[in-house]
Amino acid sequence: MSKKWGPYVSDRQWGTVREDYSEHGTAWDHTTHDMARSKAWRWGEEGIAGISDDQQLLCFALALWNKKDPIIKERYFGLNSNEGNHGEDVKELYYYLDSTPTHSYMKMLYKYPQSAFPYADIVNVNRGRSKSEPEFELIDTGVFNDDRFFDVFVEYAKADAEDILIRITVYNRGDEDASLHVLPTLWFRNTWTWGYDTYKPSLTAIKKGSIAINHDELPGFALHYKDNARLLFCDNESNMQKLYNYSNEAPFQKDGVNEFLVNGNSTAINDDNFGTKVAVDYDITVAAHSSQVICLRLENKKNKSPFKDFDSVFAQRLADADAFYAELQGGITSEDEKLVQRQAFAGMLWSKQFFYFDVDKWLEGDPSQPKPPAGRKYGRNHEWKHLNNADIISMPDKWEYPWYAAWDLAFHCIPLSIVDSDFAKNQLQLITKEWYMHPNGQLPAYEWAFGDVNPPVHAWSAWEVYKTDQKNNGGKADLDFLESIFHKLVINFTWWVNRKDSEGNNIFEGGFLGLDNISVFDRSNALPAGGHIEQSDGTSWMAMYALNLMRISLELAKHRKIYADMSTKFFEHFLYIASAMAGMGDGLWDEEDQFFYDNLKFSHDNNIRLKVRSMVGLIPLFAVEVLDDEILTDHPEFAERLNWFLVNNPQLANLVSRWSDKGMGDKHLLSLLRGHRMKKILLRMLDGSEFLSDYGIRALSKFHEQNPYHFYLDGQDLQVDYTPGESTTGLFGGNSNWRGPIWMPVNYLLIESLHKFHAYYGPDFQVEHPVGSGNYLSLEDVANELSKRLAKLFLRDESGKRPFLGTNQYMQNSPLFNNYILFYEYFHGDTGRGVGASHQTGWTGLVAKLLHPKS
Repeated sequence: MSKKWGPYVSDRQWGTVREDYSEHGTAWDHTTHDMARSKAWRWGEEGIAGISDDQQLLCFALALWNKKDPIIKERYFGLNSNEGNHGEDVKELYYYLDSTPTHSYMKMLYKYPQSAFPYADIVNVNRGRSKSEPEFELIDTGVFNDDRFFDVFVEYAKADAEDILIRITVYNRGDEDASLHVLPTLWFRNTWTWGYDTYKPSLTAIKKGSIAINHDELPGFALHYKDNARLLFCDNESNMQKLYNYSNEAPFQKDGVNEFLVNGNSTAINDDNFGTKVAVDYDITVAAHSSQVICLRLENKKNKSPFKDFDSVFAQRLADADAFYAELQGGITSEDEKLVQRQAFAGMLWSKQFFYFDVDKWLEGDPSQPKPPAGRKYGRNHEWKHLNNADIISMPDKWEYPWYAAWDLAFHCIPLSIVDSDFAKNQLQLITKEWYMHPNGQLPAYEWAFGDVNPPVHAWSAWEVYKTDQKNNGGKADLDFLESIFHKLVINFTWWVNRKDSEGNNIFEGGFLGLDNISVFDRSNALPAGGHIEQSDGTSWMAMYALNLMRISLELAKHRKIYADMSTKFFEHFLYIASAMAGMGDGLWDEEDQFFYDNLKFSHDNNIRLKVRSMVGLIPLFAVEVLDDEILTDHPEFAERLNWFLVNNPQLANLVSRWSDKGMGDKHLLSLLRGHRMKKILLRMLDGSEFLSDYGIRALSKFHEQNPYHFYLDGQDLQVDYTPGESTTGLFGGNSNWRGPIWMPVNYLLIESLHKFHAYYGPDFQVEHPVGSGNYLSLEDVANELSKRLAKLFLRDESGKRPFLGTNQYMQNSPLFNNYILFYEYFHGDTGRGVGASHQTGWTGLVAKLLHPKS
């Protein structure tokens, strides 16, 4: 079924860079939650449980009003980066429960309090708390006490590609009858105000129960609604009077429904029953412990009886979804694991968004709008004028991160490829298109700073997606995909080599590389006294990148011999990087601690080793590849060149971990680590007093709990200590923390690496796990044990609790909460409690892959 319609509406448009036209780039202040109901957005739309077409011309979403709130609930509320003690954060409870890859069936849940939503309380309490105190969450306000809330389930089912059935089921969980307005809302994205196209579509009531949708690009569409409801029409136009104290040119504004219902302003609604926005108003009372159902249908046919087959279509689409996941989960015996995996896939499939951003137009301003401040042309992202995005893209989190992030996206594609490998391939190709990739070869990082540097994991992701796609298609390989993305990634690799190796010694700086506050310094900014950091992680990522491109080129060489030469190129790149990593003196390996560290380098012979035991020192494990001996047989030119190079460069040959010694199954190993160093690193990684948690591998060693790292500079004591939960520093806004928590993406790569090492070394190569236990396991068994620890974050333990829910007993014990899974950004290093963005299913959705029986 076509994916033209899907969950492509953002969870938050306010506070984004796209909508920021301020002089100094203060996005969070320029557009706020309070402004959002009155401002027509330039670049996209937001809503609760929203859907749209793939160009977001027409949107549908849910709005609610419990008759006690000061505003209707049209969008999720959260804190901006200046209000929370731990950075920006959504303060709502909602869950993505189900979706098929084509969105033929989708389901989500929003929990709406029956008392007034505590907007001011949430802001004031969080603003008053220090970074050493916990966040004040919605559940902590008491609005859900005694189950005094509505569970609002929103479901979509497609009868065909452009015929969408909508079912809203409202449960009153409390002991008393409660009333509310349920406001399914339909509107056009405002495309007519900016001075390019004055064509203005319209919505019109044509008969009882139907609204005509008049748009040149959506011919024949209508929205049908069932039962008695009144229509509230207004226009998706900014309320200039309210926002800026200017006169309104349009007679009706975007906030008309709110003005009419909450403030009793009858002139805010168009009594002539047409406009560019309409809410279907159901004023209902739901009896205690009962439910009511509301049905609508959005379609492009003339259907005289739009609700005749409604229930049968819904039943069929749900049955289709159940059949799809039954086959996918055929090897999973645990019902709890099935529940977690299915919700993980749902979260990923719901987290698609129409992302529209033309940087050149954004910098210049629109013809019919005031000119942006002059300094804007030299401010944020001014070097990315070529970037022009208008696509459906997988988001990290449609509220906290409603913009794509390059390295997040690469991880998203791993679990996405299980359910929809075509979409996963499309996403990887998209990020390398010429209207995304910079002309110099850099990939765009994220909209706050497209020029920032994310880890180069896209070749790894492309290879993994290629293999999964091949498996999904019965062994048929998509060589066109692999070849096209390979060419683009070679350009990106060259950018890395030219831009991020300042001294030409194959030691790479890279910048913050996605690990936010893991270092003493902000690694994106200029460093003290003109120094620069030679990064263990930056260099390791590049070694991994070289091996990934070598592996891809070897695959392509099976079919097109010309790629054999490219394989040699990347093999040699890898060796030079390995030489730099392994070197003594200026190298990054510390012989005393038997660990990799960053170097702060001031001059050729003046550097300081930054002895922070962090994920930075584990990332060298990622640079590993195992080749079957038949690959050398099949590519004699590659084998001949390799042998020549190794014979003539013995100092480099000695660095490659046992290349000439065939391992299990006649395999060859390429790794930054020989067996001795790997075991030394694993000795720390698998130690419960250092990196090993009950729930995975920590981003920082617990060693620093008692032994904080200190770096003294200009009278300042810059400190890194073990912080297993929320960040206690404002570095990178304070909303992410790499100083102790568990992060799914790097854990996933560690598990993958252990599987590769095992493929070479075999079952006889064993390490102690956990350290000090006397229990020795093969590397494959260690990888499997780590997978189980990560899955434990979400699964019920022996007492029935889910660690990610933390100590909140109400959520742990109530069946109204404890079967709904939130896939947090990261997890507490000791307890497994979810921390950070609560809906970052993007890369935390990797747990779906770990639970996948056919992985």
